[in-house]
Amino acid sequence: MKLDFQHTQAAHCENGVTTSLLRHHGVNQITEPLAFGIGSGLFFVYIPFMKINNGPAIAFRTQPGLIFKRTCKALNIPVERKKFRSAAEAEKVLMDCLRAGQPVGCQVGVYYLTYFPKEYRFHFNAHNLIVYGREEDQYLISDPVMEMATSLSSYELERVRFAKGAFAPRGQLYYPKEKRSVTNEQMKMAVRSGIKRNIRDMLHIPGNIAGIRGIRYTAKKIRGWRDKLGPQKAGSYLAQLVRMQEEIGTGGGGFRFIYGAFLQEAHAYQPLDELLEISRLFTQAGDVWRSAAVQAAGIYKGRIGTQADFNTMSEFLLVAAEIEKRAFVALSKIKWPS
Repeated sequence: MKLDFQHTQAAHCENGVTTSLLRHHGVNQITEPLAFGIGSGLFFVYIPFMKINNGPAIAFRTQPGLIFKRTCKALNIPVERKKFRSAAEAEKVLMDCLRAGQPVGCQVGVYYLTYFPKEYRFHFNAHNLIVYGREEDQYLISDPVMEMATSLSSYELERVRFAKGAFAPRGQLYYPKEKRSVTNEQMKMAVRSGIKRNIRDMLHIPGNIAGIRGIRYTAKKIRGWRDKLGPQKAGSYLAQLVRMQEEIGTGGGGFRFIYGAFLQEAHAYQPLDELLEISRLFTQAGDVWRSAAVQAAGIYKGRIGTQADFNTMSEFLLVAAEIEKRAFVALSKIKWPS
């Protein structure tokens, strides 16, 4: 049983799943940047009291699942999402969907994905892929970060769907409930609402661990990591930042590039030249985050490691925060046509 489904490679898993499922359901206008922007995917949060792989939880994107949920809601497309206590029930529902001709998105753990290179496998449970068929004991998999479609045995798929730990997926699957055409007017309004929500999340979210304030807070903490944690543990914390920034989907730098591309594509629906100008700021921010990743990797690998090197790392984050603040403030000042 193999559904008529087109595998498409993407820069990030949830963007790619959202785009592929919506295009399969008739939303021909959607692209990865538009899905990311309409879903208000750009974010930053540093949660020191939550540990993943022995390092603090750091995220450069919004909570897993929200990009798909928000994009579908903005386009008035109903969604089905389920979690399970029983692996047998999870497989039954999955097979029922496939028999009904419905490819489904699944949240899975990365560690046991057999088609991933070993160096990319670690305990991270917020990866997304699409199951679009089954042939004998092999489930057909469209993983957006892979160049080609692949497959997992029923045991392998169950193992990643019920991975343990933070963000345990509990067999979660999701999909659009029906095919719908989307008008350009709907796209126009979805673009606007996505931008406004992202402005709120980055500029006005309460507390000091998220949004622009979160980036600055993290920069301040990095300056003290070497003395407080010792060079080795401080280096491992920076490795965690790099892992979450660049290896999980596209991470900090890549997400900023995608958001810049979103603003460029949004111009087709909201023809405001400010969007094109502001998109360049997000490209600049992406460049700074990539430079920060190189600096952090150098410290982790022991090539550098003085306090001055940690200060430089901190400064990269402060520069990125300032660029992103300028960009979101500029977006907040746009006068949208009625």
